[in-house]
Parts: sequence; structure tokens; C-alpha cells
Amino acid sequence: MTDALGWRRKFAVLVPSTNSVVQPEFDSMRPQGVTNHISRIRIPNMPLASDADFRLLVERIAAAQLEAVDSAMSCEPDHVVLGISVETFWGGREASRKLKQELEDHTALDVTMGAEACDAAFARLGVKRIAVLTPYFPVGDENVQRFFEESGYRVARIKGLKCASPVEIAHVPPQTLRSAVDELDGDDVDAVVQVGTNLAMARLAGEMEAERGKPILAINACIYWHALRQSGLADQVAGWGSLLQRH
Repeated sequence: MTDALGWRRKFAVLVPSTNSVVQPEFDSMRPQGVTNHISRIRIPNMPLASDADFRLLVERIAAAQLEAVDSAMSCEPDHVVLGISVETFWGGREASRKLKQELEDHTALDVTMGAEACDAAFARLGVKRIAVLTPYFPVGDENVQRFFEESGYRVARIKGLKCASPVEIAHVPPQTLRSAVDELDGDDVDAVVQVGTNLAMARLAGEMEAERGKPILAINACIYWHALRQSGLADQVAGWGSLLQRH
């Protein structure tokens, strides 16, 4: 017997409790027979005004994560998807691999994470030089840049929006995101990538990619594409950029 709706795959999706973007975006990306089951990592909507505040936010996410993992496991998912990005970049490439291994050991399931999903997307698209948009403070940007550079990519530019709280990340309007991509893009980069899963960027990224003729990658699209492909599912999903239409 298999799940009546998730007869192909059931994804356990972990998101911070402040995140209001991952769930609707992932649900709009899912092919028939795949279901997403959200488990919320309980954190406060704390004010962010400095690198110290941002570090504390990351610590609180890490401290609450396993409770959310264990809650998700009770629906007997087939795969774990981290709908959060900052933690997967934190500490660079080796720390990211260690986090993935710990979660896979804990759940006995394959795990998809944002940092590795971006890495896989770049490899699939032949991207070597990037510019990066984040909602983070400088300490977060430094960790993102460290991961990408340790993974062999040249980071030409990085722009952090310094959002004033976790919830306010989801309030950033499309015109701000579009202006940021305009500022970041150039002939010296192969792609612009956005990280921070609570930025509502995935549809806009697909539109801007078509306009510019180069990859404009939103991390939520990268994560969901990688989760599908890791699960052996080759479905092509339109409306979210070219990546989700590639095997």
C-alpha cells in the first residue's frame, strides 16, 4: 500500500516557523503523486539589526531543528527537504556536508539542502562565476560566499538586504528584488543566484531569466529541482525557470 496522494514521494519539508514562502512555492512546483509535508522549526520573529542578532537567529534555528525533524518523521516520509538556506551554508562546505550527514544518520533518509542544491544546479548549467542576492546581514553573506568559493565558484558580487526580522524577509517586494538583480548582474557572471528561502523570488527569477538569457536562480527552485532529481523523478515543471524543466 502506498499513500493515496503521495504515491510517488512524500517529502518532509523543514522550514523556520517564521517562513511563509516555502510552503506555497513548493506546493506550486510539485508534480502529481508528490506531496510536501511541512514541519516548522519553532523560532521567534526576533528583530535583526546586527551581525550578532543574525548569529543568534542561526543558533536558535539549529537548536530547534531536531524537534521539527522528529515531528515530520511520524508521517513516514520518503525524503527530507530543508526549506531553509542559511544553516546549510554556515561554516563552509565541510560544515554543510557534516550537517547533511548528521540529518541523514538521524532520519535514515536522503536529505536535500539548499547549499548543495545550488552547487548541483551550477554544475548542471555550466555556471562558474556568480553574483549572489541574500536577505542576510554581512555575517550571513560571508558564510554564503565561503561555501561557494570552497566549492570552486567565483563570487563576483554579493548583496545582502539586511532584512529587519525573519518575517520581513517575505515582505520584500518584487521591484526590490528586480533592482537588486539589475545591480548584481553583469558580463563577468554566468548567473545570479538568490538565497534565503523566505524571499518570494522563484517566479520572478524565471521571468528575469527569460528576459536576460542567462540563469537567474532562486534557491527554492534549486532545492525542489534537486529533491525531485535525487528522488529519481524527472518531471519538468513550467513557470519557475529553466532549471525545473531540465533533467
